Amino acid sequence: MGELKTSSKKEIFVGNEKFVQFISEEKIQRRIAELGKKLTKDYKGKFPIFIGVLNGSFIFMSDLIRNVELSCEIDFFKLSSYGDEKISSGNVKLLKELNADINDRNVVIVEDIVDSGLSIQYILNIMKNYNPASVKIVSLLFKEEAVKYDVKIDYIGFKIPNKFVIGYGLDYAQKYRNLKSIFVLEE
Repeated sequence: MGELKTSSKKEIFVGNEKFVQFISEEKIQRRIAELGKKLTKDYKGKFPIFIGVLNGSFIFMSDLIRNVELSCEIDFFKLSSYGDEKISSGNVKLLKELNADINDRNVVIVEDIVDSGLSIQYILNIMKNYNPASVKIVSLLFKEEAVKYDVKIDYIGFKIPNKFVIGYGLDYAQKYRNLKSIFVLEE
């Protein structure tokens, strides 16, 4: 895979593949502010713990919790299901456990994207071992037409078509997470 070549803020080239801007930085930040307000209202009087799913969620989670006007705690799971591919391998591996005690806690799982739902289903199964008071899911992106598992996403930033996206935490072979907007592979 070659260097990232930017011809404008609206399109980028990854090798010989062209990606076009799909969701602008401004639109992402507006939506995250709305999600933050909703979470603030829903968890008023509580001390939730936000658990990000690494690596993809770290940028979204950082911006999200700065828009949540509550005392809260954070922790992270690290999962692997993609490797260097554009589609999930179908196998999920837990690479990092939680450090926090979430017994009887209100947990908010923070994902960058939910497509098949495999990772969320895996996390929800793990959550049963921790005995939290509640578990809700927030995802910046949701590919509704790609879902193969029965999972409920409680807070959705954007519903998107089943297309390959990069930027704003989303990667291609661990690269391009640092793009400020979300780009889609041009067909």
